[in-house]
Amino acid sequence: MDVDWILARLAQPASVRTSFVEIRGSALLKAPLRLSGEYQRLADDTLIREVRAPYAETTTIRAGEVKIQRAGKPARSFALSRAPELAGLQASFGALLGGDRKRLEQHYRVAAEGTRQQWTLSLTPRATALAAKLQGITLRGRGAELRCIEARPARSDAAGGIELQRTLLAGAARQAADVADASQLAALCRGHGAAAAR
Repeated sequence: MDVDWILARLAQPASVRTSFVEIRGSALLKAPLRLSGEYQRLADDTLIREVRAPYAETTTIRAGEVKIQRAGKPARSFALSRAPELAGLQASFGALLGGDRKRLEQHYRVAAEGTRQQWTLSLTPRATALAAKLQGITLRGRGAELRCIEARPARSDAAGGIELQRTLLAGAARQAADVADASQLAALCRGHGAAAAR
């Protein structure tokens, strides 16, 4: 599979919105935490993550700063340099949606596998600060659709386990709307319909 073919299909204009369903697992939780909302990329340097359920929270990454607003609480702001994982997220989204392999490879080692109908793009952090937080990211898609992002933290949680954080996007997020079972959500992420996991 060719990295450039995937990036050419993912490239979109600066203003783009996509729904998401994010699943955060932990051995400390009885069930994975499920968040849903929308990602917005309004300009090359601006990424907004709007959580709508189970709570309302908006994270805006712009001009080297992160601003987090949660309903009923004062906004918090801090420099993006304090959160290398968010800097990496902004850089990877911007480079992916811009079809910019050179910029993507400034932050990650990039490898592709699969077919045009079902592909994966693996991103391994180059910078030590980001690698200390993140082992890597696997993007999964079909044709021109990025359907799922799996992030692997570098460190185990308080219970000693390492849990993938899955973010289902676009068509996969819509399919996940009424799915609660973790194995079905994992199947959707990996390119199979919810029924395939039953």
